[in-house]
Amino acid sequence: MIFALQTVAVKSMTRGAMLVASASLLAGCISLFPKTEPAQLYRFGATTPQVRETATGEPGFGVLLTATGFDRAAASDRILTVTGMQAAYIKDARWVTSSVSLFDSALQRAFDADKGPARLVDRAEITHADYLLKLDVRTFEVRYDHGQAATPTIVVEVHAALDRTQDRIVVGDRSFKAAVTASDNRVGAIAEAFDQAVAKVLGELVAWVNARGEGLVVGCRALARLDHGNPQ
Repeated sequence: MIFALQTVAVKSMTRGAMLVASASLLAGCISLFPKTEPAQLYRFGATTPQVRETATGEPGFGVLLTATGFDRAAASDRILTVTGMQAAYIKDARWVTSSVSLFDSALQRAFDADKGPARLVDRAEITHADYLLKLDVRTFEVRYDHGQAATPTIVVEVHAALDRTQDRIVVGDRSFKAAVTASDNRVGAIAEAFDQAVAKVLGELVAWVNARGEGLVVGCRALARLDHGNPQ
């Protein structure tokens, strides 16, 4: 009986020692995992483009953004850089959300700030859309033309096509491009240059939509009044 008790006691002590040893090993394994710093988050689209500050008095028209195509390599929340034939993403830095979402939000703010006749409508207001706007962001990158130690240039290029909703006829298409040199080779300065480049492109885009749609809408509505026997 005494022998049996001693055996049990020895087994209990052995089991306890093994648990302590296992816990120590586990703690050692956990400490081997690196403690990564969270990525710094940046955004663009805060700068208001140069837009019309006063209304023209011309009839307004609705524009529906059908979709925004985006260069696949730059469409996520990572910041794309290009050096010659090589492409890479900036380490430990990301946009607060995808580039597509930030670009669409900046586009909406640009139309909202503009006092021209064009108004960007959503799909719930599709019956008020006189035109369909298709955008393709073909270039959205940090370009190191003189090596990675030099100050980079941010290049943003967007192709736009404007279709008339009534018959889907293309009334205009055009490319817009902005190249802004960053003030420094730092991520913060690079994000600011993106903001400026996007504002420049969107300012020109909104002005173009206003100009292309304004005259056509006035002409179409005048013809519609004539068809109904009302020349006024």
